[in-house]
Amino acid sequence: MKQFETMETTRTRLGIIPAGIWALGFVSLLMDVSSEMIHALLPIYLVTVMGASMVTVGTIEGIAEATAAITKVFSGALSDWLGKRKLLAVIGYGLAALTKPVFPLASSIGWLVAARFVDRVGKGIRGAPRDALVADIAPADARGASFGLRQALDTVGAFVGPLLAIGLMWLTANQFRTVFWVAVVPGLLAVVLLVTAVREPDRPADLREVRAPLSLPELKRLGSSFWLVVCVATVFTLARFSEAFLILRAQGMGLPIVLVPLVLVVMNVVYSLSAYPAGVLSDRINRLTMLILGFLFLIASDIVLAFPGNLAGAALGVGLWGLHLGLTQGLLATLVADTAPPELRGTAFGMFNLSTGLALLAASLLAGTLWDFFGPRMTFLAGAGFTALALLGLGLVRRLTPTLGQDGKAPAAVVTPTITGSAG
Repeated sequence: MKQFETMETTRTRLGIIPAGIWALGFVSLLMDVSSEMIHALLPIYLVTVMGASMVTVGTIEGIAEATAAITKVFSGALSDWLGKRKLLAVIGYGLAALTKPVFPLASSIGWLVAARFVDRVGKGIRGAPRDALVADIAPADARGASFGLRQALDTVGAFVGPLLAIGLMWLTANQFRTVFWVAVVPGLLAVVLLVTAVREPDRPADLREVRAPLSLPELKRLGSSFWLVVCVATVFTLARFSEAFLILRAQGMGLPIVLVPLVLVVMNVVYSLSAYPAGVLSDRINRLTMLILGFLFLIASDIVLAFPGNLAGAALGVGLWGLHLGLTQGLLATLVADTAPPELRGTAFGMFNLSTGLALLAASLLAGTLWDFFGPRMTFLAGAGFTALALLGLGLVRRLTPTLGQDGKAPAAVVTPTITGSAG
């Protein structure tokens, strides 16, 4: 009976999610198929074909994500100033699609760094406006489910991409560049779908206009609860690093190159399956409780990957990593939407992503350095230690602000009207 009720609740949640959320989810799916076909192979390509060091891999990954995070600040603020989200999302997705051909054409590490950099600029331009657009479209009582659904569809692309990469690597006898060329197609399809299937809701007439979203007075308007969410997310991001190190850990355990993309497949299958249920649950219980569970799963993943023993142990660690992502990433975005004023949502997502992006840069650089000097075990044990510190910090935040995230709502002092609208 309880299982039937849970299934019925899930169907009800899906039924009230607007079409625009679904369309944005499938746009993310297609772009992730394109990106992950490349990114699943890129660390191995850099090390085995281009001769890059582990520090170089960590630096490239960290700079790429930090670039996206910094760009999100300005694109998010611009979307608040313009009162428009979709235009910037189209520009961002379009730029990412147009840079995909650079990967198969690159003849040096410098070209690959440039391609990764420009691709992440596209991600940065689209990220905050897209997340703000999800918050604008989503019903207030299904915000967690809406973010969870978009994240789940996004992550489906993140494991379909590596699966396609595996098949193409097998068919082409490990021809990296051929796989990179095929990855161009779904990226272009994502842009077409965004342009034709997503309609931005009308801006409410009584919503306050924002003239200088990055000014100090406007940043103060974001409120203390929002900045607490940013602090929690930043400390947590210091505890995790690029998934490139999961790929390299599995290869070091003996996984053949042709099967290396399976690492991202396993991680993202678990991530996709857990993201939407976590969002639904977060609409009904305290979101911080779900985050605590996610932190615990990351500690478990780090410990298992520090002492994997064999490929089965590595697979378990990768699966636990995916579970922690499912329980944290959509919920952190939902908490941003919960606590930020509607007219400043773009700026809020931009600041959130700047802080976490810089933390990811530091985490990836540290992981690469620890790996080169002390080996992979120390890298993952350090990750577990940082996660434990973040967990203590989250417990402190929960004690200081017990209403934050309670019953899927922001604290009463910062609850604001929600922009509503059909996706069309």
